[in-house]
Amino acid sequence: MKRTTLLLAAVSFLWTAFCVELRAQTDAVIPTADQVGAACMPDTIAPIHAPFDMPQLMRPVFPDYTLTLTKRELKKAALVSVPIQKAIDETSRRGGGTVVIPAGVWHTGRIILKSNVNLHLEEGAELHFSGRVEDYLPVVFTRSAGVEGMSLGAFIYADGQRNIALTGKGRLVGPERDCAILKQNIGYGDFDKYIAYDKPATERIYDGHDSTAVFLPTFIGPINCRNVLIEGVSLEKSVFWNIVPTYCDSVIIRGVTVNSVGIPTGDGMDIESCRNVLIEYNTLSTGDDSFTIKAGRGIDGLRVNRPSENIVLRHNLTLTAHGGITCGSETAGMIRDVYAHDCVFQGTNVGIRFKTRRPRGGGGEHLYYERIRMDLKATAIHFDMLGSSTYVGALSGRVPMKRDEFTPVYRDVHIRDIIVERASCFLKVAGIPESPARGVHISRVESSTDKLMLINDMDGLTLEDAVLQSPDDAVDITDGRNLHFRRVTFRTPTGAVNKHIEGALSENIRFTDCRFEVQP
Repeated sequence: MKRTTLLLAAVSFLWTAFCVELRAQTDAVIPTADQVGAACMPDTIAPIHAPFDMPQLMRPVFPDYTLTLTKRELKKAALVSVPIQKAIDETSRRGGGTVVIPAGVWHTGRIILKSNVNLHLEEGAELHFSGRVEDYLPVVFTRSAGVEGMSLGAFIYADGQRNIALTGKGRLVGPERDCAILKQNIGYGDFDKYIAYDKPATERIYDGHDSTAVFLPTFIGPINCRNVLIEGVSLEKSVFWNIVPTYCDSVIIRGVTVNSVGIPTGDGMDIESCRNVLIEYNTLSTGDDSFTIKAGRGIDGLRVNRPSENIVLRHNLTLTAHGGITCGSETAGMIRDVYAHDCVFQGTNVGIRFKTRRPRGGGGEHLYYERIRMDLKATAIHFDMLGSSTYVGALSGRVPMKRDEFTPVYRDVHIRDIIVERASCFLKVAGIPESPARGVHISRVESSTDKLMLINDMDGLTLEDAVLQSPDDAVDITDGRNLHFRRVTFRTPTGAVNKHIEGALSENIRFTDCRFEVQP
């Protein structure tokens, strides 16, 4: 008896030591809000280290030629997009260089970037974009919410260009909410009613003629471009998503500040079917998701079939937002090889989110997250694969269906070294019955949340070396299989976990070397 008591005491001591060590190590390596974001951006770009093959991205280099627009010539123009565009075109034709916008408040329409040109905004320069449809015509090739067509494009647009940049400490300001563009918007939930999927994208024209609908323009939207740099600028009052590179290769976005709080669909950054992307030292406060990776939507996304891959996000700060880092819900071309590290979500709703829908296709795989600190209003880690009936009708239900080419997957997800200071729930999984979330590995976590976890339709979870504290002791699992909880301390008011396990497919759910403590 004495020997047993000593053994238990030794085990308790070692476990307590492990928990203390875990807290000390995680605190030591996981950044705080004052260590990340645009205010902390260094001048140099540090080497990129990722758990997959990733090139070392460098800023594009521009010829030593500068064309500075004068305040006098800008004041003569009703919209400064005319002299700015002339300067960009001239600089590109002569081989490239930098076009400088001086300090001042300038009203503008669409600006189109050209190869080998850096559009630089001096500190104090403000570009205020028009809300009139005619200031963004003729229509250009674009992709909106994962669907191709011909419409307004972006406030700052480029197509098929190489070595382009938007830099400086200036501000980009969108139009007022009662503008004509917003009144003629194709609503996000109405896409399938408007899009003629049987026509080529070049014949899907949405120009607003006779008050017909338009695709909302993004704020900054390069498409089919290579070697893109967006650095230092601030964006506010967008009408739609803010920074949206599409079909681009070698993109760097750093030191950017976005404020779209209160704007529906006001995503901060949406990486659409791009590869080799570095996103670092940005500060985002948004009306929708913050940092988002997408790859096309449904029929059109599968037709294009271009993935988003080789994407690194580091040293970013998310404040107000629906999601800190989100994959999806447009997933048709696949999202793969994403590495997010050393980020902070402060006051965000959901922390790490994986979204898709039954008719979206594709999915995500080889996704890595580490050294992330969260102070949240909602869930820390959320797999939302079914969506709501508002957008997909009966397809949002848990009734199993036959798999087809539109059935998405999420698999091979790795999350470690996480501190959740506050959240409503640690883990929520709403998988698809015929395509459950698979192969998820979560380790080295310290979490304090209102609820522990709710898991529906998951095959393969390892949660280890974690301390989970909650005033609710319920662990709800429906049709979960191959779930392994190892070396996890659960701290609840009862000193136990109340396991609710349901569903004919639930099996192989193990708790190994776990501790159950009374919440202090």
